[in-house]
Amino acid sequence: CAVKAAQVLSEIAKNEEMKKPCIEADLVPTLIPLLESTDQEMLLHAGRAIGRICYDNRNLQEELVKVGVITSLVRILTDYTESEPLVHVDLLALYNLAELDTAKEALSKTKVAEQLVKQLRRAENHERLEIVFEVLQALAENDALKVQLVEAGVQEVLSEILLRLQGSSQAEDTCTVKAASDLIVSLLLGEQFTSGLIIHRREMFSLFITQQVSTCTIFFAKGCGITSQNIDGNCVRMVQVGVIHQLLDLLEKHVESGDISVQHAALSALRNLAIPVVNKVQMLEEGVADRIQALLRSEVPPVQFKLLGTLRMLTDGQADAAEILGQDPMLLNRLVQWCNANDHTGVCGEANRLLASILRHNRSQEVVKAIQEAQGVKHLVSMTTSEHAAMQNEALNALAIASAIDLETLEESFKESQLVQSLHKLLQDDSTSPEVKYNSMGLLCSLLNSGDLRQEIEEDKIKETLEQLCSHSNANVVKEAVTTLQVLRGE
Repeated sequence: CAVKAAQVLSEIAKNEEMKKPCIEADLVPTLIPLLESTDQEMLLHAGRAIGRICYDNRNLQEELVKVGVITSLVRILTDYTESEPLVHVDLLALYNLAELDTAKEALSKTKVAEQLVKQLRRAENHERLEIVFEVLQALAENDALKVQLVEAGVQEVLSEILLRLQGSSQAEDTCTVKAASDLIVSLLLGEQFTSGLIIHRREMFSLFITQQVSTCTIFFAKGCGITSQNIDGNCVRMVQVGVIHQLLDLLEKHVESGDISVQHAALSALRNLAIPVVNKVQMLEEGVADRIQALLRSEVPPVQFKLLGTLRMLTDGQADAAEILGQDPMLLNRLVQWCNANDHTGVCGEANRLLASILRHNRSQEVVKAIQEAQGVKHLVSMTTSEHAAMQNEALNALAIASAIDLETLEESFKESQLVQSLHKLLQDDSTSPEVKYNSMGLLCSLLNSGDLRQEIEEDKIKETLEQLCSHSNANVVKEAVTTLQVLRGE
């Protein structure tokens, strides 16, 4: 009667209200040994009963893992590959347990990866593909299982699926493509870079980037598989395997076609790839800055924002890049336009930050003159009064460096934009951060080299404010106030 009893229990457990009585009657521990049966009907009904009783009950699920149910599930998947009902129940059970760290750990000690890849390959309908993808996606969060999946050839099956569905407009196919894309992204994440996995990842980069637009967009929007923990390692490896040119080719193609989602996503990927210093050098050598400037004509704020962020990341710490970009009239004129984009604060802020970055990292008098001619100086002066301290400091440092390089060129713009008065307000305001006060005084010291600006500083009675700052609670502010007073007095 055991098979019939298990069948009755599986039907009873469909009812939400009956789950608790089943648990209280200790039916789960009674059913678990039945998973070792060789009777397929017994396995089917016992599996369904256990799955339904334990569904959405984390404590019970943890108990199942603890008593070794994972081994039974993998055995069933291995021994009865051709049994559609059994495989379906087994996959549902794995899906319900796969979110548990303990389950992932237990599964990493089995050959579940091989079996799941087999099921992915033989899946003939969208429903089966969906559940296999769900299980694989959960398991791909575990580094050991991720490696096992790649070694089992999951990337080859994903390639076949993407190629088969390429160009399809059916909703179900689109969902499958998205699921395959998400799984590839998960496989690309992580610290596990064995030699074999790097090779597989290179293949997946090429596959992914050459597939249909929706697939690429999903990938790029994920930021090239970057997380805060593994950003440098993954980015460097991606550039090493040649992703940059594929991204640029795709970007240029969709600049012409006007596909905004791909432009935005590809720029997100390029920006993230440009974070490690070693990548900046390589990307600049390969002409990334020149090639993405084709987007300067874009009128789409999200694309403008990402373009500016990418260029700023490339110039960070790179004097050569700052010098090249800082002498490009088209770029500078566009930047100044975007600095006035009050309707799009993100674009406006990024344009100001890129302008400041070019000045901060360059050492060329020609760049200072070019930015002055493009009327960009007044925007940097306005940036010193930003509500964000980081932007204030970037502007103050940029103006100080520019003043040290060629104060004479900037003198008139500083007077017209009332830079001295803005700096005085920052020093007087109690809410101004110590770092901003410190950098404001550093810029003042540079301005004192101009006779006209020195006169403005004296007329604005900044000396009294500096004397008050000599008793400031921050030691660095006090030190800089003393130094600035000495310069002001000609000592």
